[in-house]
Amino acid sequence: MPVRIVTDSACDLSDADLEEWGIGLVPLSIRFGDEEFVDRTELSTPEFYRRLAASEHLPETSAPAPGAFVEMFNSLAADGADAVVCINLSEALSATIQSARTAAESDDVSIPVHVINSRSVTGGLGSIVLSAAKAAREGKSAEDIVALAEDMRDRTRVYATLDTLENLKKGGRIGGAQAAFGAMLSIKPLLDLSSGEVVAAGKQRTRKKSLAWVREQLENVGEVENLAILHSNATDIDDFIATLSHIPAVANARTDIIGAVIGTHGGPGIIGITYQISG
Repeated sequence: MPVRIVTDSACDLSDADLEEWGIGLVPLSIRFGDEEFVDRTELSTPEFYRRLAASEHLPETSAPAPGAFVEMFNSLAADGADAVVCINLSEALSATIQSARTAAESDDVSIPVHVINSRSVTGGLGSIVLSAAKAAREGKSAEDIVALAEDMRDRTRVYATLDTLENLKKGGRIGGAQAAFGAMLSIKPLLDLSSGEVVAAGKQRTRKKSLAWVREQLENVGEVENLAILHSNATDIDDFIATLSHIPAVANARTDIIGAVIGTHGGPGIIGITYQISG
């Protein structure tokens, strides 16, 4: 393929998808105390959640160094690429895209690199990356792929609910007393990440009601594209998917595991959806 697609590990695409579509992945790093791991290579997603459950403190994420992107871009050039489109998680949430831009402007990179702020995370980012990779496989130009990604970005929606307040407590976003009170009341925060930032969309008093709110974001929107259902080791994910069975788009939906980059901040039990509003 003359144009290749690069992203980062916040995309939460499976290894199979990355391999099938020739997508280059530059991982973030995850730090538990004094131990730092490269996401997905030194720390698998299942191991991340095991460590998260055992840790008293919230792990930290860090963006890749520009050199990691330089290495990826040059590797693809050596593999025959004439250009790269690099699509990254929301600039409002991470410095990752700054590293990608620095690398793209480096004299050490021999081919043109177009860097796109997806203004999204997890499956929202992943769906844009997948569509870009499919367009690259079809022989589309870098400029056409950039236009496709930017159009999808503006139509992407991401909604989720958290199952626990524990990670918000560990991260210092709420106090211990507030977390304990919220847990006692079974408060479930509702989140809208469609703008590329984490926006509180309300809260519900039960898991059932919070999942109903997520479902309603899909039921009330009309026709959608590239539906993905996301979760972070949620034990009730199959039950949730069953409640969506009446929605036509669900038949072709992806179900993706939320990885360490987003799971660090939301914790286990997240359930969410992402899609593009049909254009």
